[in-house]
Amino acid sequence: MWTDDTGEHTTVIDGRQLVGSAARSGIVIQDGTVSRLHAEFEARRDGLWVRDLGSRNGTYVEGLQVSGARVPDHGKVRLGAVELVVDYEAEPRKAVPVWREARFGRLVGTSLAMRELFAALARISPLDAPVLIQGETGTGKELVAQAIHDASTRAGKPFVVVDCAALPENLLDAELFGHAQGAFSGATTARAGAVELADGGTVFLDEIGELPISMQPKLLRVLESKTVRRLGETTQRQADVRFISSTHRDLLTMVSAGEFREDLYFRLAALPISVPALRDRREDIELLVNHFLEQSKSPGSADPELLRELLGRPWRGNVRELRNFVERARALGADQALAMSEPTRQRPPVDAVAASEPTSGTTPSKLVTADEKVFDQKYRDFRDAWLDLGEREYVQRLLARHERNVSAAARAAEIHRTYIYRLIRKHEI
Repeated sequence: MWTDDTGEHTTVIDGRQLVGSAARSGIVIQDGTVSRLHAEFEARRDGLWVRDLGSRNGTYVEGLQVSGARVPDHGKVRLGAVELVVDYEAEPRKAVPVWREARFGRLVGTSLAMRELFAALARISPLDAPVLIQGETGTGKELVAQAIHDASTRAGKPFVVVDCAALPENLLDAELFGHAQGAFSGATTARAGAVELADGGTVFLDEIGELPISMQPKLLRVLESKTVRRLGETTQRQADVRFISSTHRDLLTMVSAGEFREDLYFRLAALPISVPALRDRREDIELLVNHFLEQSKSPGSADPELLRELLGRPWRGNVRELRNFVERARALGADQALAMSEPTRQRPPVDAVAASEPTSGTTPSKLVTADEKVFDQKYRDFRDAWLDLGEREYVQRLLARHERNVSAAARAAEIHRTYIYRLIRKHEI
């Protein structure tokens, strides 16, 4: 309940609601002290939460300025000069639908958070509106996008992935929209972009928050006109695709900071989905470990003592980090895999690594002391594990030497900086 320049208002908040002076906000407050996208309310199981979106005049709960906080029953929230009073309902609202099965597509989970997610995916998959998938790095956002596509009416058509974080701007433009012959140096032939290649299917824009702001108007035009123009051409081609985007960044805060277009955000976020972090679904860890073992053709189950250790870890890299742990444990043994993962990750991943840089003559035996069973496996599996270990160590030290300046590190290593970014994401460094 609140009062602004247009009178007194009351609304029910269910799920997430944007609040601000912009006409596209879920709750529109017409007051000069309220920013266009001022804050976001979210109804959770433990009550109503409010999050400030970088507003000009701040968000206050019970008189204290907050970036995010739970609002108590009968609590007061002030946005700029406008005060809202929050009253919780006396009767609980209808329960959130949950999925009955422990999987949806290639996603697995029995936790309530995942079964709620599966039910939401089942509802939105048949629709054709754009989807924005939000979640921390490593939560499985691409698998969510693939699951939506596979359960949609476009399932028989292409699913084309564009990694917005992995390509420089000039290449990203051509990757998305295609180019004519001679459009730029090296364009010896004409080439269709992802939007054309996905005709009738889905374009997945991974890490959309990294899309340069100079390219955002062009993507917006594609979304609005359903046509695409190749770089170096004037011809408009039909674009019959569904867009699914993902990000680990806070796009609403980026919008408030002028780093992401507001109109593009609302186009992409017609159907927003949040993927829970692994720490919020710890009851799925045993299921996931066994799932990864099954995928690696090593059926079995994890030791109960090891599972207790895994349940207590923070898993900042989420499901991707857990999957990498299982792969390392198969190759190097569980003890060594534990030593390489959280919470010892801030030190070199192997205890026996010397403080100084390794010399060119360093051998694997000097890097890791492993159980004999580590060597009782296929050569390819053993080799891949050692290469992965060495690559991670190399990138860690390279970045440390250059104070995490990716451009400087790339020059020193004589590789492109986009490849450095890929390695950082691969190893969660």
